[in-house]
Amino acid sequence: MDQITFHQDTVLSDVHMLLPNAHHLMTRLNHVGQPVFISKFKILSDAERHDVNDPGKSLLEEEKYDDPREDWEKDPNATQEKVDEGNVEPCLDEDGDLDIAHRPRKYPTEGSDRDLVCPIILKHSNPLPEQEEHNTNDEADKCFKDIIRIEHTMATPLEDVGKQVWRGALLLADFILSKMVMFRGATVLELGAGTGLTSIIMATIAKTVYCTDVGEDLLSMCKRNVTLNRHMTEPAGGDVRVRQLDWLQHGLCTDTDVEFSWTEEEVADMYNNTSFIIAADVCYDDDLTDGLFRTLYQLCSNFTQTCMIFISIEKRMNFTLQHMDVSCEAYNHFSHCMSQLQGLVDGRCSFRVEQLPSNFTQFLVYERIEQLSCLPSMMSLPRQTYRHHWTAARPYCLAALELKALCLHHRPDENK
Repeated sequence: MDQITFHQDTVLSDVHMLLPNAHHLMTRLNHVGQPVFISKFKILSDAERHDVNDPGKSLLEEEKYDDPREDWEKDPNATQEKVDEGNVEPCLDEDGDLDIAHRPRKYPTEGSDRDLVCPIILKHSNPLPEQEEHNTNDEADKCFKDIIRIEHTMATPLEDVGKQVWRGALLLADFILSKMVMFRGATVLELGAGTGLTSIIMATIAKTVYCTDVGEDLLSMCKRNVTLNRHMTEPAGGDVRVRQLDWLQHGLCTDTDVEFSWTEEEVADMYNNTSFIIAADVCYDDDLTDGLFRTLYQLCSNFTQTCMIFISIEKRMNFTLQHMDVSCEAYNHFSHCMSQLQGLVDGRCSFRVEQLPSNFTQFLVYERIEQLSCLPSMMSLPRQTYRHHWTAARPYCLAALELKALCLHHRPDENK
């Protein structure tokens, strides 16, 4: 097995297609036989963030390239003289083929800080060598407190997309790092945490992070990632607790015989102290989206304090034969559920949705195109102060995707 095999139902995140300084070595096989890779994500320094947010700087090298067409425009005769100067021997490579000098490309090349991902599949490793490799890497990364190491899979079926890292998680992580004062010392609940990257980032600022998802294999991977990044969370005093939370089930699992179950103390702490709920790119299936909003309502109905909810959404545009046009059905369904939640007034809780600015700093390296830079916001209010505040979705464009973050403001109903 020397390459990833794609099937009809295979999904691959763009993050894994082009990742800075990626070392995609397969570390192990998970419980269902999927290759598990490990990638490093660097939180950029002030100088590096300036470079990322200054796209013109990356073009300097290209501008310095000596373009023959420019010489021709300046002096056609001089250019012709260069051509006629004797019989110049053509430059050949070692195979005797003509070696042509190419204009520098904007795409990643050897030596650049953005390398094309070339997964290398290793043979099955024994537990001992695997542990030694992890220890070695841990020692190396301890010298760099800004390096996040994430185990993940690549090219999974749709039901396992939580095992990959998605651009929505990186956008939400940027937002968290740009709002440190807001999240400092808070209790935070993440829904659909996947690999746990966003929870790990949050734990460098917040006091307690409940990192939740469903599936033993996925939660085990998430727990491993939390352990791999203790060098970031422990100095900050953040506590990440990986727990099971199934949107399609009612209530929290408190069975002590079940791994990743909740303790009674944790349930009480979560309901009494949660100030923020976060979720990154979790709305891609209508049934799961319905489950998400039911879960949000059930949670907020039992909270004892105001809660703000931030959701990043990747708007994927697809051409469908049903509509014979470009559409985004998953996003449309999300918007419909949002309007239903906002219009819900039952004496228990109510929600307000508002737009958030998207001009925050980029702390992680990924492609944040113009269509990704829009952030919306959500909160729950007492019924008597509730008002409609949701701005309509923008008209569709033919971009590949559109990423939005949504903040819901929640406050328990005082008449409850």
